Amino acid sequence: MRIAGSVVLVTGASSGIGAATAHRLAGAGARLVLHGRDADRLTAVAAATGGTALTVDLSGPAGARALARAAVEVAGQVDVLVSNAGRGWCGPLPAMTGAQVGEVVAVNLVSPIELTRALLPGMLARGHGRLVYVGSIAARTGVAEEAVYAASKAGVDGFAESLRFELAGTGLGVSVVVPGVVATPFFARRGRPYRRSLPRPVAPETVAAVIERMIVTGRAERHVPGWLAVPAALRVVAPSAYRWLAARFGGS
Repeated sequence: MRIAGSVVLVTGASSGIGAATAHRLAGAGARLVLHGRDADRLTAVAAATGGTALTVDLSGPAGARALARAAVEVAGQVDVLVSNAGRGWCGPLPAMTGAQVGEVVAVNLVSPIELTRALLPGMLARGHGRLVYVGSIAARTGVAEEAVYAASKAGVDGFAESLRFELAGTGLGVSVVVPGVVATPFFARRGRPYRRSLPRPVAPETVAAVIERMIVTGRAERHVPGWLAVPAALRVVAPSAYRWLAARFGGS
């Protein structure tokens, strides 16, 4: 798929992976519609990339569909969705409030589903489009004290895989990028900084480059960095060995 001239909606674009993706796709000639919750930062990213900024709360039940409507109103259509907005939370599960559970699930899982439901009819009518979902290695391996976050991202995995089968032959592509630790404000916002020495955080620009390539090629899945596919596969083919290693070397 050609990025130049395509309308791309990037959620969570005020910082981190979303902002890096906006800059990367702007360089490739995309027409950008950018979503974020930090209005000042989002406005700055939009100004630097020539995009249109839309500040919408995705933690509420109607937020995603309102964002889809607004994106179509300002751009006429959406050819590519990069569903990147995410909410983290780290700590013992009993310490998590019901409101916090609802917010993590709403932003990470419900909003991608609702955005897709709203944008899919137009893409199908045009016979082309890309749906790119930013997942997490936590969905593939599990992470202590991030059970709800991991579950919400695992839901994105299942949703994307099922949607890929549903859309076969339509001209639409579905991709999932699976980052590990990325050097963004995410960890500060989740309530606990990242303290491990390994894996080392990768730059958000590295993930953005993968997202650009997935849009062009339609590749279904990519881990960033690539070696993270090994522990994810080990969990499937040798679960006992994986759990022993995770207990010995794991952590959040």
